[in-house]
Amino acid sequence: MKSPKETITLQKLKNGDLNSFNEIYFQYSPKIYIRLIRLVKDQSVAEEILQDVFTKIWLHRERIDPTKGFVSFLNHISDNLAMDFFRKVQRDKALQLEIWASAIELYYHTEEKLFFKDKQQMLTKAIDSLSPKRKEILMLNKFEDKSYKEIADLMGISVSTVSNQLVSALKDIKEYIQKNYRDEYIISFFAAFLFTL
Repeated sequence: MKSPKETITLQKLKNGDLNSFNEIYFQYSPKIYIRLIRLVKDQSVAEEILQDVFTKIWLHRERIDPTKGFVSFLNHISDNLAMDFFRKVQRDKALQLEIWASAIELYYHTEEKLFFKDKQQMLTKAIDSLSPKRKEILMLNKFEDKSYKEIADLMGISVSTVSNQLVSALKDIKEYIQKNYRDEYIISFFAAFLFTL
């Protein structure tokens, strides 16, 4: 439901107030951009259409009805501009190939981000499965970059104990991953990650 403040802002925009236009732009552009990315599968094209959407809003601001749904109005404009783009793509084979390539690149970039997010969660679970002492030693060494001696002094234990506990912690994590995740690529990923930290 539209707030009274937004109705006032839209009325000011309709009357040509640039500050109100900027306010509306910053409020709605992220959502419209995401919508356009899903439609056209290309970031640069989505950015270009987004600018066209708000250019049209400014040029045809007198058509805005502050009492009605502004989101629907925005979506209608962005969808129409996206359709215009697709009609252009259909006429231009080179542009068609470029868009397909961008869509594939965006897909794999998204898949890659999801992959690393999943692996980060797996690693967190593996580390959390350690005993408190081993977990603390691992975190201090691998994530806070403390030397064996610094850890020994901090925890009041010997350097050899730190070394033994760290070796055991890495072994425990490897066994946890092998037990819970059958994918050989995942196991190799974690092994490489842990031993290069």
